Amino acid sequence: MVGGGVSRISHHFRDCDFHFHFHFTFTYSAFQTFHLSSPPLPLKPRWGGISQTIVPSNYRCFGTPPKSPGEIPLLFDCFSQQEEDREILSDGTSAVAGGIVALGKFDALHIGHRELAIQASRAGPPFLLSFVGMAKVLGWEPRAPIVAKCDRKRILSSWVPYCCNMVPEEFEVEFSSVRHLNPRQFVEKLSKELRVRGVVAGENYRFGYKAAGDALELVKLCEEYGMEAYIIKSVMDKNRFSADMNSVTNSKERGQVSSTRVREALAVGDLKYVSELLGRPHRLILMATDQERFSTGQYKVSAPRSCLLNLAPKEGLYEKCSLLLDQENVVQCSVVIDSKFVHIETDYGGLSDIFCSQNLKFLFIEFGDSCT
Repeated sequence: MVGGGVSRISHHFRDCDFHFHFHFTFTYSAFQTFHLSSPPLPLKPRWGGISQTIVPSNYRCFGTPPKSPGEIPLLFDCFSQQEEDREILSDGTSAVAGGIVALGKFDALHIGHRELAIQASRAGPPFLLSFVGMAKVLGWEPRAPIVAKCDRKRILSSWVPYCCNMVPEEFEVEFSSVRHLNPRQFVEKLSKELRVRGVVAGENYRFGYKAAGDALELVKLCEEYGMEAYIIKSVMDKNRFSADMNSVTNSKERGQVSSTRVREALAVGDLKYVSELLGRPHRLILMATDQERFSTGQYKVSAPRSCLLNLAPKEGLYEKCSLLLDQENVVQCSVVIDSKFVHIETDYGGLSDIFCSQNLKFLFIEFGDSCT
């Protein structure tokens, strides 16, 4: 039986035929040699260090052929994706029972987060487990998300070609319900309440009350509770501009791709860098309301910044952008962001006609590689 504090789980993963027929050896960090068989299993420490399963990039799931990117739905209607609020399935089990959960903060859904999902999918049905309500509990100032909540399903669907033809599902736990748990209690919750089969985490992952547990302890505790643990190397930020960001890099970072770096790149208006960190163009979504409406002309659309559903880049002009009106109408445009409005300008002369005929309430803007 799942305890309180678990919410919003969409349970639509597809079956994947997990048949692996290989055995190989490779070396990591010049200290340990790891042997992976089918499927990869947690390993004993070799030198008093961390017991890890490091899964190489060429480790593949031999399931049904993945969909091509062109088959991934664009999902223009933010409310078309119905979420289920079931903590318990009809047979009384946890909604993530038997799954592999990736642990982390998945604000940006960047390429590092994608790698966690990839490794989870190679061992079983993949889930992204994250905590909600953390800012409120810890007294942090609220801030706009990097990814609009209604756009997350689209992004996760785009990971299907990487994830054994499965869509990673999100599973949220109220932070207030786990904040007090020490590392052992947290792993016990995963095992006994959520009944997950295994976990995936980055090598720098910390967990438990006051972040007392590290990757070494996670592997040890998972072994005690009969779960698989996969610790993967961080995806490093190789961009030559990363050292020149106009802010102090979080001391917890060691050069890996992170949501902090995405926010910093947006803050300086470097959309090319943002795309490299995300593995996709940044998509900005605006929603009209009864109080805040879009202003349309034949060649221009303007929207108050209060309509923004996620984080915009800094004020300035952005060229080579795309305005996605629906699945058949993608218009090339330039975007001007100022202190009060987002202005979209295009050579296409039928914007007002489309808005009037379709009563569009959303604007979807994808940024090119231009910088302010």
